[in-house]
Amino acid sequence: MSRRVVVAIDGPGGAGKSTVARRLAGRLGFLYIDTGAMYRAVALGARQQGISWDDGAALGRLAAEAEIRLTASPPGVFLNGRDVTEAIREPEISQGASKVSAVGAVRRALVAKQREMARQGSVVMEGRDIGTVVFPDADVKVYLDARPEVRAERRVRELEQKAPPPPPRESVLAELEQRDRRDTTRADSPLAQAPDAVLLDSSNLSIEEVEEAILNLVRNRTGNGKEQ
Repeated sequence: MSRRVVVAIDGPGGAGKSTVARRLAGRLGFLYIDTGAMYRAVALGARQQGISWDDGAALGRLAAEAEIRLTASPPGVFLNGRDVTEAIREPEISQGASKVSAVGAVRRALVAKQREMARQGSVVMEGRDIGTVVFPDADVKVYLDARPEVRAERRVRELEQKAPPPPPRESVLAELEQRDRRDTTRADSPLAQAPDAVLLDSSNLSIEEVEEAILNLVRNRTGNGKEQ
């Protein structure tokens, strides 16, 4: 594309944001930015440095000073030059990321980093406040959702592939619902659908169908959605 384009995909955990955003970025030749991975990296960095996930001031300083780099091929996350792609996916770090993401100072530091990444070229960015806070003027905004029980089942399958056997479906559902409450009620940048975002329910859609629906939005909104 001849101009910088920002595609913002928001939604709760388990809706399929990461998978579809990565695939879409690949087809368009855009940079894929997983903002959740950035919060996980801060949570991991805090644990490594002995910083409590409840210490907002220390977390804010850590987030501001951290060098977080995302790579596309192969997909990777680097924290201060170290590959933490696998380490940030540990269940404990996932819980820490949820707490860390509620800290205003952390969010402000990472939003600045996310905006700087997007200045380098066109991006597909996914998270929980991309269309409302990070890029309120994004060219394409999508709020990707799914029924809680569907999201829980997807998460169970994902965990099963990584480290069988997975936790009980009921506990995964309870964890997702707890994260939803925390994300939607936090004071700083709560999870919400932007007024001009397209709501896409993926409950009964395949990843390919979701991908095509968003790709069509990109083509319609920008006048150019050719794969590169």
